[in-house]
Amino acid sequence: MDRDQIVGVLILLVCMAVAVGYPIGLFLFPSIQFWLIAIPVIIAFMAVLGIGAWIGWTMATTPSPKPIEEVEVEKKIEEDRRRSKKPYKGKQQTLS
Repeated sequence: MDRDQIVGVLILLVCMAVAVGYPIGLFLFPSIQFWLIAIPVIIAFMAVLGIGAWIGWTMATTPSPKPIEEVEVEKKIEEDRRRSKKPYKGKQQTLS
């Protein structure tokens, strides 16, 4: 077996053990029932807060985009530069 497959089997076995042991502990050991409920709730709550903090950090450290008007002006300037560098290759009209 490959190392990744061994890790996968270990994860599978741990999940199966928790899936069997959690309900048994919940119903057969009322003395730890509070902690069997509280610990997963705390972990889930901390995960949600961690994701919220990460989103806030990303928004706070990402530079703001340029306003659309500024982008349009830059595109217009770039188009004008390209046009001035390329000679016109179409038919020239002569005034008669």
